Amino acid sequence: MKDLTFEPFTTCEVSEVELVYRSKIKPSNRPIIKRSQDSYNILSTNWDRNKIEFVEQFKVLYLNRGNKVLAIIEISTGGISGTVADPRLIFAAALKLNASSLILCHNHPSGNLSPSEADKMLTEKISKAGKLLDVQVTDHIILSSEGYFSFIDQGLL
Repeated sequence: MKDLTFEPFTTCEVSEVELVYRSKIKPSNRPIIKRSQDSYNILSTNWDRNKIEFVEQFKVLYLNRGNKVLAIIEISTGGISGTVADPRLIFAAALKLNASSLILCHNHPSGNLSPSEADKMLTEKISKAGKLLDVQVTDHIILSSEGYFSFIDQGLL
């Protein structure tokens, strides 16, 4: 028969995580997204003009329930033909911000606004993940220095 006496637990240190969101912008002053043109206007004014035709960048607009912009976060900067958009980073920020929805965005340095198959597959992958977390992907904008392409406007989302 085995001895059923237990050793007391030893203490150990563990990291603690605190989730905090502080905005310097009053809710009444946050821009609202009603259509893809609104997204493009906000993104284009917040994009580094020195990089839009140089390297590909991936950013996300995070929105509250009223479609007001909570934040724009740059997820990655890559090379001339691609960049990495890690869904874990995208949704870590969404959860920290208590975002209800998000708009994906990246630029094509070539100026070609047509989405690649990789762009379509990434959008689908992130949309599926969003459904599990109850964070809706409302659009994916591809932009250049001369215009934009909206997945929602073209019926791809």
